[in-house]
Amino acid sequence: MSGEDVFVGSIDQGTTSTRFIIYDRAAQPIGSHQVEFTQFYPQSGWVEHDPMEILESVRLCIAKAVDKTTAAGYNVDSGLKAIGLTNQRETTVVWSKSTGSPLYNAIVWMDARTSSICRKLEKELPGGRSHFVETCGLPISTYFSALKLLWLLENVDAIKEAVKRGDALFGTIDTWLIWNLTGGKENGLHVTDVSNASRTMLMNLKTLDWDKQTLNTLGIPSEILPKIISNAEIIGDISKGWPIAGIPISGCLGDQHAAMVGQACRKGEAKSTYGTGAFILLNTGEERVQSKHGLLTTLAYKLGPEAPVNYALEGSIAIAGAAVQWLRDSLGIIKSASEIEELALQVDSSGGVYFVPAFNGLFAPWWRDDARGVCIGITRFTNKSHIARAVLESMCFQVKDVLDSMNKDAGEKGEAKNEKGEFLLRVDGGATVNNLLMQIQADLLGNPVVRPADIETTALGAAYAAGLAVGVWTENEIFSSSEKTKKDTKFSPIMDEELRKKKADSWCKAISRTFDLADLSL
Repeated sequence: MSGEDVFVGSIDQGTTSTRFIIYDRAAQPIGSHQVEFTQFYPQSGWVEHDPMEILESVRLCIAKAVDKTTAAGYNVDSGLKAIGLTNQRETTVVWSKSTGSPLYNAIVWMDARTSSICRKLEKELPGGRSHFVETCGLPISTYFSALKLLWLLENVDAIKEAVKRGDALFGTIDTWLIWNLTGGKENGLHVTDVSNASRTMLMNLKTLDWDKQTLNTLGIPSEILPKIISNAEIIGDISKGWPIAGIPISGCLGDQHAAMVGQACRKGEAKSTYGTGAFILLNTGEERVQSKHGLLTTLAYKLGPEAPVNYALEGSIAIAGAAVQWLRDSLGIIKSASEIEELALQVDSSGGVYFVPAFNGLFAPWWRDDARGVCIGITRFTNKSHIARAVLESMCFQVKDVLDSMNKDAGEKGEAKNEKGEFLLRVDGGATVNNLLMQIQADLLGNPVVRPADIETTALGAAYAAGLAVGVWTENEIFSSSEKTKKDTKFSPIMDEELRKKKADSWCKAISRTFDLADLSL
């Protein structure tokens, strides 16, 4: 498809904010709008969102972005060909089919209220924590949607009653948004895509359908679940009452899978997204690699109903950029997140301070929900700059732990190298504007880190998927890398190997100090 007035829109619904970005045929952003929404913390370890507020944030972002782009001289009304959607994964919503109203707040991916359900299942099931790994690739963890859904089914009367009446619908945020965007209670489409479904703990990675045995074991009724579709196909048109009614939604991916497409990650290539958490995925092609080192086997993407499936190994880190927000909002050490780089640059090391942000436990590769945050190595010499640098290092050490596990699982053959024999880590997400963070990451890995010119690859990946389905782009255009890499920034390691090893050993010591701290007295 050619022509100047060809545009694709992308809804990017994240953990703390929603954005709508409009891209031109050259995949350049020409207009956008972003709004933050409320985070609710009803109890320690609980995190919730208001699904209606998220829905309104999408409506506002679309309207404002279209207005801005039109005001800039683009004919959006005639040129907008498709909409892609990407979203925070695992976050769980149950709503009424007849009224369209949520029956409880959305339980967010990082919420840890289901730890007692996890322990109970681990004791009861013959496979323990790994009981479902063979079918879904995931361990029993507070992280995944199935456990959140179980909590809702057990604890919320309105949901129990709606299930009995046949009036309850379950979905992750993508499902909630698509249902509302395509008509809501007036025949809205109840669907999810393979990448989001792969994070529920309920989808069979081989068949790409809900696993009946898992549903029976957990007692989850199949009739409340959405239909599973690919990442790039025409799903349905946006209904009347929305700012862009009549435009097809034709791409849908969970945020980390969208970033893989946005970064054009093929087999053997890895990306790390630094947001509230950090998420590292290695594309393993059409092979499902079963991790023996604490990683998740998941789906990378399936770009069309008949397209081949690409699988991935994933390491999920619960707290990355959220630790910087904690320094800002809870400790007041910085006034804005951007100040941390300048503060950390005032010292040339962390001064022996190691910070582990295990606020709600540790995800990959440790999977310890009994862990809590620690800051060790503090002396009278320690100042706020050392702590700021230790926070940045904590993000990079966690990514290194995951990549070390990936190397053990996939082996040298599973990682694509460049002509110099280097394994390149592609990075994206808001925190990657921090040059010091990127240099620390390269130093601790001992491998180069590559930052694209457009670091918001999640929204771009969803736009690519949508555009692919309607013929705006071809797969070859999306994955051809020569033009894209010209404007990339490369950070090469400068730390010597001996220091790198010593710091890694000290980090492991700090990690070990976080275990078995969940029941400390108030």
